Amino acid sequence: MPKRICLIVSWVATLAALAAQPASAADDIESKAQACAACHGQNGMPTSPITPIIWGQQSSYLYKEMHDYHSGARDNAVMLPFVKDLTLAELRGLARYFAGKTWPVKASPAVAPAAPEGMTNCRACHGQNYEGGAPGPRLAGLSYEYLLASMNSFATGERTNNLDMPGFMQTLTESQREAIARYLAGL
Repeated sequence: MPKRICLIVSWVATLAALAAQPASAADDIESKAQACAACHGQNGMPTSPITPIIWGQQSSYLYKEMHDYHSGARDNAVMLPFVKDLTLAELRGLARYFAGKTWPVKASPAVAPAAPEGMTNCRACHGQNYEGGAPGPRLAGLSYEYLLASMNSFATGERTNNLDMPGFMQTLTESQREAIARYLAGL
């Protein structure tokens, strides 16, 4: 829980700092993006493994996810306060801003592991190397914790903002989802 408390304190401090800024600075996309750093990281590396990397992620995917939080199609107590008052143009601007950043580099494994069973269909949307593209987000390099939580929330029907993913995740066993998450996190 201490990490969660730190995140909440950081989030509240960021909101307070943004509220204190003059209106002209608050309208700037870059200043709005600073609020995202409380969870998603100043350097593109999130402060928690359950928070996704957004630097260098696909713009269309980032916009869709923020729009889904904005419209209520996805429910998240942390994200809603950040996006609820933004315009659709601001959501697009933020998506382009973060897509224009460089994906954070991490050490690569000496030998790439073999893809686990059940990943055949992933490339159709997430790209040959799972680095994303229309229509799917980048999966390679996201944290194991985030990937597994996302896959499980699709499998249980908790997350429904993608028509294909729930059915696909439900066909996989828990151990297959764990193996896929571990593999993708290692890329």
